[in-house]
Amino acid sequence: MEPTPLNPKGKLYLIPTRLGDDMPLEVLPISIKKVLEQVNHYIVENEKPARRFIKKVSPSKSQRAITINTVNKYTDTSEIPDYLIPCLNGEPIGLLSDAGCPGIADPGAEVIKIAHEKGITVTPLVGPSSIVLAMMSSGMNGQNFTFNGYLPIDKNERKSTIKYLEKISLEKNQSQIFIETPYRNDKMFADLTTILHPSTRLCIACDITLTTEFIATKTIEKWKKEIVNLHKRPTIYIIQRD
Repeated sequence: MEPTPLNPKGKLYLIPTRLGDDMPLEVLPISIKKVLEQVNHYIVENEKPARRFIKKVSPSKSQRAITINTVNKYTDTSEIPDYLIPCLNGEPIGLLSDAGCPGIADPGAEVIKIAHEKGITVTPLVGPSSIVLAMMSSGMNGQNFTFNGYLPIDKNERKSTIKYLEKISLEKNQSQIFIETPYRNDKMFADLTTILHPSTRLCIACDITLTTEFIATKTIEKWKKEIVNLHKRPTIYIIQRD
């Protein structure tokens, strides 16, 4: 069925989720609950956490009425256009990440790209992004910053990348943001305190929005005197060399 003025294309709603197990409506606006109650088609990173989230926010919603397609590192991108067919038939679709905002450090960006190509209206909803919240809390340059994703795993490549980011930070007065797989956080902290200049500032933003939240910005010289436990805790790192 082709969209017509009486049957326009449905919207693609970008629906933020929690960053942890806190109560959804403590960190999410009521508008997300309203959208979840209207939408029956979803594109998600993983089905189980998506269904849990929908049930938590809208417990009265029928799970049987929901259709879900997944987009993650195993997805064949040639399948994604078919996932958007409900929008072309006039029905809305919700795009969900496992945590935080769709399209930000998230495979959902490919869905959004194709939606734009097909003339589907993309509507972002307000919700938590650990990257933005960390930047807000860091006290570093919020006018000029770069998100670098994951750093290399190889020891030598990682060292070179850390030094390069520190150099760029100094030359451009630019905050450098990156992340690490949670079980490698302690190794990352050790590398940063070993490789970076003592006067470089490092923000560690851990468990953002949770009861265990920890956010602190200090020079490397001061961090070397600290004992921190970041193991298996979602963490954002930001560095700036002044």
